[in-house]
Amino acid sequence: MRVGRLVKAHGLKGAIKLELYTDDPEGRFVPGATFTLQVPESSPWHGKPLTIREFRWMNSHPVAFFDGVDDRDAAEELIRAILWVDQDTQAPSTEEDAWFDHQLVGLDVVRDGETVGRVIRVDHMPAQDLLIVRVSGDREVLVPFVKAIVPEVDIAAGRVVVTPPAGLFEELPGDSADDQPVDDAPDGA
Repeated sequence: MRVGRLVKAHGLKGAIKLELYTDDPEGRFVPGATFTLQVPESSPWHGKPLTIREFRWMNSHPVAFFDGVDDRDAAEELIRAILWVDQDTQAPSTEEDAWFDHQLVGLDVVRDGETVGRVIRVDHMPAQDLLIVRVSGDREVLVPFVKAIVPEVDIAAGRVVVTPPAGLFEELPGDSADDQPVDDAPDGA
């Protein structure tokens, strides 16, 4: 799982500012935590792990010190590296109402007791996540992954229950092009 990106050397002693991709930086960036690096093959750090020595906040920016990175030159070699951690993706999430994408993909989508489709993908958007649901044929429906529309996720039963607004899964009367009023007036009238 991607947890951060190294963005800028900070000071002369090897500190590096981080862009965080985790909700728990204090839990992820503890002394001794080791990361796998995503760097170009030409980097001297390619294939090497990176172990955190210290993590702190400086002027509201997360900053880390790593073993073997003792000066600004060494820190500069790591800029733009992405930090990854191994995670047991089969383990349940420790957060309530939080799931990994792979746990949601493949679940049946149930509305009023009837299966209406299957989750094929999860898209993470700035405002909210979207469940991409394949319904009859190749049609896809984008379902906002919010409690009001997806009140229940039951991984064990292999389903999500939806209570969508009218028109999300079906066309409403007046929605098709055939139902649109036609202007029969001659040109220029």
